[in-house]
Amino acid sequence: MNLQNYKPLLNLVLLAVLAYILHKIVFYVLNINDSAFHYTLETLYVLFLGLSTIVFIVLLKVRERSFDNVGMSFLLGTSVKMIFCYLILRPLLQVSAQNNTIERKNFFMMFILFLAIETILTIRILNEKQ
Repeated sequence: MNLQNYKPLLNLVLLAVLAYILHKIVFYVLNINDSAFHYTLETLYVLFLGLSTIVFIVLLKVRERSFDNVGMSFLLGTSVKMIFCYLILRPLLQVSAQNNTIERKNFFMMFILFLAIETILTIRILNEKQ
């Protein structure tokens, strides 16, 4: 097993941990209590990190077998992840409360953050061929 092949997974975990620390600092500074949220910050980070890890494991396996299909696999994996995230978000969309608005924005920002991380790391994988 070559650890160099799994470097994107290590980068993903490191970026997620850094984002979590910054997120907790922002919540502390803005005095936002996430314990009343439907999904705690830790739960969402574990969920998004788990889904992103699954997408990257699939991408790394596809890269080994057929490098030309990495981009399409990324699009398919991200689409499946989006459907799964929508199913998780549904309870938040059905309740209307002031605290719920912050939680919805938090969920979408985390989704966009992990999508950006995945996209950047996938671009790095695709640029390896050049």
